[in-house]
Amino acid sequence: MYFFCCDYWHGGVKMLDVKALTIELDGFSLRNLTVQVEDGAYLVLLGESGVGKSVLLECIAGLYPAASGSVSLGGADITHARIQDRPVGLVYQDEALFPHLTVYENVAYGLRARGAGRAAIDETVRALAKQTGLEDMLTRQPGTLSGGERQRVSLARALATEPKCLLLDEPLSALDAQARPAMRSLLRNLHRAGQTIVHVTHDYEEAISLATHVGVIEDGRIVQEGTPADIFQHPKSGFVARFVGVRNFFHGTLSFPDSGSTMGEFASGDLTFSVATDAPGGPGYLLLRSEDLTLSSARPEGSARNTFEGKVSDIAPARLGVEVMVDLGVEVAAMVTEDAVKRMGLAPGKDVWVSFKATAGRFIEE
Repeated sequence: MYFFCCDYWHGGVKMLDVKALTIELDGFSLRNLTVQVEDGAYLVLLGESGVGKSVLLECIAGLYPAASGSVSLGGADITHARIQDRPVGLVYQDEALFPHLTVYENVAYGLRARGAGRAAIDETVRALAKQTGLEDMLTRQPGTLSGGERQRVSLARALATEPKCLLLDEPLSALDAQARPAMRSLLRNLHRAGQTIVHVTHDYEEAISLATHVGVIEDGRIVQEGTPADIFQHPKSGFVARFVGVRNFFHGTLSFPDSGSTMGEFASGDLTFSVATDAPGGPGYLLLRSEDLTLSSARPEGSARNTFEGKVSDIAPARLGVEVMVDLGVEVAAMVTEDAVKRMGLAPGKDVWVSFKATAGRFIEE
């Protein structure tokens, strides 16, 4: 299998610079791979299983030798550097902690391996424990921790050696639904503090809530890259549209006028949507499947709490029917049947009503 990436961004300081990298594995090849990540960026690579996302991270970390090409980090060539001499931190989905060591000893492991003094180790471990919420767990064994707690230990261990680039391999996939928001919040805080991060996943929600830049991989190559809004609102191919599965993607703020209620109001620009959610209020993103939007020629009388009048801006055939773009002040996409298009006489410029239930929207915290 061949894996090829093109250049990402031009201008700015490149923290990670992978040029024409080739690696040969049994039944798998990475060839002429070029990736550039700016200092302080959060790059999420989205792709299905088996496209080479994890291999890329492991190449950068030094687990596989490069047949040709180069890897530079912070301006230094690390192509042939030993694993322990590469200023990166790699975090896997399964934590890979030492079961016989305490949380403190796991976090301290990399520092001890590099010959750090006892006082420096203690200061670093306790600072990271505070940052990652492990202060009360330092004497515990990994086997007594929850999945989210173990992942925090793995993250703290990777950060202990002050990596210039943090590499995350599906870091949230093994966590339950309750643990994921807290881990996403921790990763956002690390990024805001200046940490450069490369994160691979198949979960588009992780990309939406975390990334400054996204690359979508298909058949061993990046088929689209850009900001999350670029990817999710303007997919450039059928594969990207099907893979990300989202066409209606809004940034705004969620609030709850009635305290204690699960019926919130999501404000985005001049529009306000009713959203049923148990998520906390604050900034974030609202996602709506195009299949969940209903179009009608007259104002609907049903139970949908969200009803807006707009104008059809475009109509295009789609895999599951016909995609109708409607301008509400912002553009939204609705998926309807060909029969519905004919019955309502839908065409660019026609006035229509768009409605959807409060339960249709999915809110993701920023």
